Amino acid sequence: MKLYSICTLLLILLVLAAVNLPADNKKAFDPPRATHAKTYPAHEAHDDEKVSVAIDPFDLADKAAVFKVNYRDNGFLPVRVIISNDSDKPVMLNDLSIEFITVNRRKLEPADKDDLYRRLARTGKTPGKPGVPLPLPLPKRGQKPAVSNETLAEIDAAQFYTFPVEPHSLHSGFVFFDVSGIDNPEAGAHVYVAGMKVDGRELFYFDIPLEKYLSYQPGK
Repeated sequence: MKLYSICTLLLILLVLAAVNLPADNKKAFDPPRATHAKTYPAHEAHDDEKVSVAIDPFDLADKAAVFKVNYRDNGFLPVRVIISNDSDKPVMLNDLSIEFITVNRRKLEPADKDDLYRRLARTGKTPGKPGVPLPLPLPKRGQKPAVSNETLAEIDAAQFYTFPVEPHSLHSGFVFFDVSGIDNPEAGAHVYVAGMKVDGRELFYFDIPLEKYLSYQPGK
């Protein structure tokens, strides 16, 4: 009888522990629903190939609020890439190339996850504690940087993955460009997107000026 009571008590404690787990990962990253690429100011449409690409920087505070991490304070510009496929065949993205070309012709490639982890670990600007340095020592080489599970989950969820874009559908996700040390990175810049294929044939590249985004005025 005593063993039964102990087991029951342990079961109750386990249930209570599960209920009171930290809520870091309960609210998943949830950006606004992406719409057709042609609905964004900075887009280019290839009507003959029936494919459109849009670039939507999340540079303003109200847009960037969808993230828990302030990427701009860490030197990164989050950019949403939207690809719409209005054709009857899938668009393959295995060889996709995305470049951010500044007004000074400096070419930036998207940061990979490790780039983001290292920068966030080094600055210590984690959600809820901006500017607070991480305790020393930093992780040794080969270990994951000391960023929160919440941040890791957000980066994973936000990434633009090179999944095929199915017929009459769209695919979207975020890439992060390291713009540290660049004043007004979007001014005079453009984004070059290439490497999409249909039936093994590469589509013509997309060259999207970000001035389209900067100069956009709703209702005009």
